[in-house]
Amino acid sequence: MNDQDKVDDVKQVSLPPYAGIAMERICLVQSAQHVEFALTQLSAQTVLGFDTESKPIFNRGENSDGPHLIQLATRFDVFLFPVVSEAQISLAAPVLKTVLEAAEIAKVGFGLGEDNRALLRKLDIQIRGVIDLSRSLSETRRKQLGAKAAVEKYFGQQLQKSKRISTSNWAASTLNDKQLKYAADDAHSALLVYLAAQGLGV
Repeated sequence: MNDQDKVDDVKQVSLPPYAGIAMERICLVQSAQHVEFALTQLSAQTVLGFDTESKPIFNRGENSDGPHLIQLATRFDVFLFPVVSEAQISLAAPVLKTVLEAAEIAKVGFGLGEDNRALLRKLDIQIRGVIDLSRSLSETRRKQLGAKAAVEKYFGQQLQKSKRISTSNWAASTLNDKQLKYAADDAHSALLVYLAAQGLGV
């Protein structure tokens, strides 16, 4: 470990944790009422935080049928759309298609290339208005800015990215609170980073 690595490690330990969005502001979309509320809130925005989660693939040659969860964030709320069962897809697909295909609503997130391809493959959604912050906020093409580095840069905080949670079963019939918080913070932090980078405040 060189001297700079030691400095970086000390810096990470000393950074305050990124608190993220409160659990009561996270809506797991599971009913027609949730869909109506989500559509009203999401359609009124000009920019949304965006991300997806998929059950990890561990066997070589196995193809993912993800995404299994789609996250959309406003400044004050995050909407999580499970899309595992046919019933869940039927419930979520209309609002997702309306919002994600709306070119006038920017969708911002980190490393979105595969997310976009998976949405087209699974839900026939051609997402428009995408801004991949990994590229747009990076100083060089060779070193793209990740979510953790962006939260540190703009807020001086440490975004918790647990590998155990990130590689958990996102296709489970019931997602636990840690999964919901992780997924919500992914989308919400992207939105806040974008707003901060644009000088719009958070």
